[in-house]
Order: sequence, then C-alpha cells, then structure tokens
Amino acid sequence: MRHCSVQVRGLLTREELDRYNALMEVGSYLESQSQYDLAYTVQKEVDILIIPAIERLKDKGRARDRATAEYLEEKRRLALELELEQLENED
Repeated sequence: MRHCSVQVRGLLTREELDRYNALMEVGSYLESQSQYDLAYTVQKEVDILIIPAIERLKDKGRARDRATAEYLEEKRRLALELELEQLENED
C-alpha cells in the first residue's frame, strides 16, 4: 500500500483520517495475505479519499503564491517611489 504524503495527511479531516487509517490497515493485511488484487481495490479507495486533501494543499499553495506576489509587487512599488523621490530631490 502506498501512503500519501505527510502534508496531505495533515490536511485530512478527522473522519477522512480515520477512514484512511482503516483502509491502510485493511490493505496491509490483504498484502500480507498475498491478496494483491483486493489490495489494489483498497488502494484505489485511498486514492479517491485523499483527493479533497490534495485540493486543500493546492489551495494553500495558491494562497501562498498570491501573498508572495503581493509582497513582491509592494516591494517593487516602494522601490519605484523611493527612486522617484530621489529624482525629485536632485532637481
């Protein structure tokens, strides 16, 4: 069974995490019994279960990117204002 990343697991709700852990336990048992065809089905369920958490992780990344872009734009604007002020002071 393939585990999802720690970042994704951290964004699972309590219900999702409980279901994830139960599915992983069942999948591991099936693999230990060489029931790989059934373990594959369980893995597919895990993959479907984590989709909302992956989307939440992507949303956090987009928000971080927006905040970075706003910060850089503000920094650029302040640098331009400072340069304009220096040019006005030279005259």
